[in-house]
Amino acid sequence: MTPLQIFFPVLVMMAVPALGAPLTLAPMQVTDWKAVYGRIEARDRIPARARLGGTLVELTASEGDMVTQGQVLAKIVDEKLAFQLSAIDAQLDGAKAQLDNARVELKRGEDLLKQGVTTVQRLDGLRTQVDVLDGQIASITAQRKVIEQQAAEGEVLAPVAGRVLQVPVAKGAVVMPGEAVATLGGGGIFLRLAVPERHAASLKEGDTIEIEGRSGAQTGKLVRVYPLIENGRVVADVEVADLSDRFVDARVLVRLPVGVHEALMVPATAIGTRSGLDFVTVGNDMRVVVPGSHEVIGGVEMVEILSGLQAGDVIETEGAKHE
Repeated sequence: MTPLQIFFPVLVMMAVPALGAPLTLAPMQVTDWKAVYGRIEARDRIPARARLGGTLVELTASEGDMVTQGQVLAKIVDEKLAFQLSAIDAQLDGAKAQLDNARVELKRGEDLLKQGVTTVQRLDGLRTQVDVLDGQIASITAQRKVIEQQAAEGEVLAPVAGRVLQVPVAKGAVVMPGEAVATLGGGGIFLRLAVPERHAASLKEGDTIEIEGRSGAQTGKLVRVYPLIENGRVVADVEVADLSDRFVDARVLVRLPVGVHEALMVPATAIGTRSGLDFVTVGNDMRVVVPGSHEVIGGVEMVEILSGLQAGDVIETEGAKHE
């Protein structure tokens, strides 16, 4: 049973005292919270890499842009490919001219064979020459398609839909095949935690996590605990609804449940302050107490009493005065 599974049933089953009604103190289980910092990170951080080496002639992506999968982020041009295409086109034109001439020779040979002037062997040679030239043209055409595909790979495409996190190159730069032109964050935004390994056993997938966000307190769900411990830290992901991805790697304060302990809890209205001392009314007596952490239980603010009271004491739950 996780700390939260222990903690929340206590909250539900606890009878919250009515205002003004006496309360008999009894120990209850309270969750121990560990304050750590989490980082807002993308589930997937994937680089958009150049598939072709050359000069970066166009760059449409910038940091913070939202892109879709397959969107063109940049364009790279290798001028050598244009010269290769020109050379292949010249070879193709020459092969086609030879093929046209070979077909004319074949037609003439067929006519001469009908007249008995030439031989069958000569006609077979002409047919073979036409077939060879057809094969050469097909080979040259395939080579041209390869060069065209290489030129088309000059477009750098977004591998996933998400936000552009980093663009380490500038227009006009020379890039190599495989070099990252941009880094994208996709797959959703999560809080990533690095928790000391002594708390690893307390982390359970599905636990509710308290988050101190910029817009106020929020709750999240622990969705993944990674099995690999690095530098004495356990890495975990927390899913938070409506988590902003405007600032990736921003740090956020998170409270994790790491255990439970028994405590005496009293309503905050039962504690008064006089002459710098905190006290609680027990019957006709006023006892000095040392208050601890605050918890909201059943919609009532409760305070842990570290010393000054014991189980079985009957206290007044309101009417304490502050001086």
